[in-house]
Amino acid sequence: MTELGSSIASIAQEMRARFGFRAREAWRYAHGWSLQEVADRLAEYFADRPGEPVFADASMLSKWEKWPIMSERKPRVVALLALADIYGCPVVELLDMEDRKALPPDDMEVLTRLEPVEPRGSDLVRVAADESLTWARWAETSNVGEVSLTQLHSGLRSLSAEYLKSGSQPLVLFGQARALRDQVFALLEGHQRPQQTSDLYLIGGYACGLLAWMSSDLGHMQEAEAQGLTAWLCAELSGDATLRAWVLSVRSKTAFWDGRLKDAVTHARRGAAYEPSGSVGVLLACQEADAWSSLGAASEAKASLARASDAREALNGRDEIGGLFACDLARQHNYEAAVDLRIGRPERALRAADNALALMASQTVRAYGTVAQIHISRAAAQLAVGEAEGAHEALRPVLALPADHRLATVSERLTELSSGLSQRGGRAAVGLRAAIDAWRLDSIPRRLALSPQHLTG
Repeated sequence: MTELGSSIASIAQEMRARFGFRAREAWRYAHGWSLQEVADRLAEYFADRPGEPVFADASMLSKWEKWPIMSERKPRVVALLALADIYGCPVVELLDMEDRKALPPDDMEVLTRLEPVEPRGSDLVRVAADESLTWARWAETSNVGEVSLTQLHSGLRSLSAEYLKSGSQPLVLFGQARALRDQVFALLEGHQRPQQTSDLYLIGGYACGLLAWMSSDLGHMQEAEAQGLTAWLCAELSGDATLRAWVLSVRSKTAFWDGRLKDAVTHARRGAAYEPSGSVGVLLACQEADAWSSLGAASEAKASLARASDAREALNGRDEIGGLFACDLARQHNYEAAVDLRIGRPERALRAADNALALMASQTVRAYGTVAQIHISRAAAQLAVGEAEGAHEALRPVLALPADHRLATVSERLTELSSGLSQRGGRAAVGLRAAIDAWRLDSIPRRLALSPQHLTG
């Protein structure tokens, strides 16, 4: 700015607006002086002048610059007048709104009286300009930075991936997801730049979506719907189309397991209409097929499966969060197996289940909930083709699940499978039904032990 011929006053104003400097600090930087250089000039100033001198080192000058916000050391009137002479500016240029509010009336009267007479309205114009600069400094401040946002994103991705792992503890992860959500909400109550606010709403939306998914897995559908509604608000405030689609996928899942199958279809269709990036389009089509098949609408279910395949072919962009918020091919085959079973295509269901298990076997991290669903579909397909013994063998990994991995969704699928065994005779079928009943009875007390305070808040 100096090379462009800008005045010191213009440079000082730019310093205040762009970097949020206080008035006295901005004038010092505009001259290019350090605190020590100003202290030396102040000493020279009073060396040639009679009266009460002012002694100030670099530390004291720094405190004067920060008063009254970050320092309690108020500069005296004589010091302010001396600094104005050194910087070559009217003394009022060294005062901002915080100074004017904090200075004693007597000090302000002296400073005003000593100022040269200006045209009418000049003080009003100066005050208005100072108010704008004060607001600009506030607008430039933020309670969150890029490092914090990166850490929040990283924490969300970690939780989304960890939830799928076989060694995870669902309730522990639920508590961690809740803590992350609370951290985001607390930041949103503060002040940040518009883009940072959008980023926080994005993270908050995914965090609430994760809590909704977990809540429904744990059998708490009302709480899952509450989390889903909050996630939707965050998605709307973030303006992110892909987050909107993921939230509607979560809400479709909640509606499905709550028995609101038409709502599940509606949410899935609305999500797809946003034309999101990543694999959520595949999942939404699969969820729609799942709901149609449960309604007995075979043609609609087949059409939805076809759309899922088309969405896979047209996949664009990557899944920003991943883990639970991603639909890989194994997950897609899992849905296909369940849908094919309901619409009377057991052979296709068996192939889809086998394909899904083969893909899962090659993965380092296997989603235990999805694996359990696949084994149930495979067992149901075996039963449908008359292989009760094969069904029992297919179901062994599910029956061996540890207590905290016996999700409500897995239990519902097993109930669906067990109901198909009621009309079957034979030792294998009877034994399988008894094993499922024992598994369910053992799981119910554990699920009831989960109190609502774990899931809400």
